[in-house]
Amino acid sequence: MTNQPTPALIDNPLAPDVFADEATGFFLVAGNVRITFSSYRVNHATSPGPVNRVVIGRLVMPLAAAEAFQAGLADFIARMKAQVQSAPPGATLQ
Repeated sequence: MTNQPTPALIDNPLAPDVFADEATGFFLVAGNVRITFSSYRVNHATSPGPVNRVVIGRLVMPLAAAEAFQAGLADFIARMKAQVQSAPPGATLQ
């Protein structure tokens, strides 16, 4: 296997944003990590409406990409926590 350069990233401003309240489950099969995401939803047919967790999507990544994602996310969270502790109230963090 040869090392190939990373392709250029093309930003798609029309790509949708997805909100999930939680990562509900993880599954590894055929070298791919499958993450199921869910969101809380209220059934307003009755009052008070019951709250359910609804699956809103699944992310499938090769194991190596999932490991890189985990490391990158852990680094990002650590940096954001450090910035929050030293930032003035109302500051925007990046």
